[in-house]
Parts: sequence; structure tokens; C-alpha cells
Amino acid sequence: MHGRRDTLDALDAPETDEERRRRRAQFLRELHEAKALRDRVQPRRARAARMRQAMRMRTFRW
Repeated sequence: MHGRRDTLDALDAPETDEERRRRRAQFLRELHEAKALRDRVQPRRARAARMRQAMRMRTFRW
């Protein structure tokens, strides 16, 4: 259901590395898209988050 394999299929064969990588890539694409959408609809919050990230990067010690 919802793009997942049936439970019987999941029990028959463990997930391969390729399937796991494909699912992970899809998840990361959707996450990036969601963040971009949030940045577009909440520009002030997005700017504040960018400033916080920049401050974290400036204060990070190697």
C-alpha cells in the first residue's frame, strides 16, 4: 500500500542495497523540495534560519 511492497514480499526477500539507496534518494529529494517550499512561503523564518546556520559555521572549531 502507498508504494510499499506487500508484507509477504518483504518477508520473502530482504531489501537490497540498491532499493535502500533508491528510497533514500527519493526521501532526500522530497525533503529538499519541502524545505525549498517552506523557504518560499516563510521568507523571514528562512532568512533567520540561514543566519543561525551562518553563525554556527563561523563559531565551529576545526
